[in-house]
Amino acid sequence: MICRLDDLARRFRGGLESVTALAAKAAPPLVRLALALPFLRSGLTRWDGPGGLSAGTLYLFKEQFRLHVLGAEYPLPAPDLLAWLTACAEIGLPVLLLLGFGTRLAALGLLVMTAVIQLVFPDGWANFHLYWAALALGVVTLGPGGLSIDRWIDRALPSP
Repeated sequence: MICRLDDLARRFRGGLESVTALAAKAAPPLVRLALALPFLRSGLTRWDGPGGLSAGTLYLFKEQFRLHVLGAEYPLPAPDLLAWLTACAEIGLPVLLLLGFGTRLAALGLLVMTAVIQLVFPDGWANFHLYWAALALGVVTLGPGGLSIDRWIDRALPSP
């Protein structure tokens, strides 16, 4: 009876180790994808053709979006520039994440964006911002994973 339990425990541990090894390979690209998608979808709505911001985006940044700091609301500084920078970042940073290129810096950029978005939409913490921040921190911590340009570059460079 004890031998059977030991064998069963050994098989269970072996199976668990296999699942863990598979998850360790699958997690980084999936976390990158999960973080990239909401920002990329938002970024695609900001443009009105190549190179031009949509009138709706400019209106939001000039008239609707406000920073909520210490119980007061403030207009965004330089709303035209901020709208353009945001629109570029919402496309560029997710693309970098999806490619796994500059992965940790791209995730850090989206973490900073999430913090600013939290100041604009303070009620979004529990529904969206906590999720985005956790994913960004996960990417910064886990790195790009094996399926990434970063890993390819790392392997191609000589070791010091």
